[in-house]
Amino acid sequence: MLADVEMKRLYWHSRRGMLELDVLLVPFLEEAYSDLDAEDKLRYRKLLESEDQDMFGWFMQRSEPDDPDLKRMVRMILDRVQPA
Repeated sequence: MLADVEMKRLYWHSRRGMLELDVLLVPFLEEAYSDLDAEDKLRYRKLLESEDQDMFGWFMQRSEPDDPDLKRMVRMILDRVQPA
């Protein structure tokens, strides 16, 4: 039950109202989040606290987060849609 509430909350926070972010964050949450370890789940929640404009720049690869945790999460999400 608690897990359902948490996933709904994360889903709500993953929907940013900016299509470029929604198409990255929502599928990542739905398809990959449950397989993350506890530390990466915390990193994802930390990412969701970021400003949309910052995230947009990171995901469009115009800039990188200074925070290594956020950098790791951005890379994980991008690697899912841009396999090497």
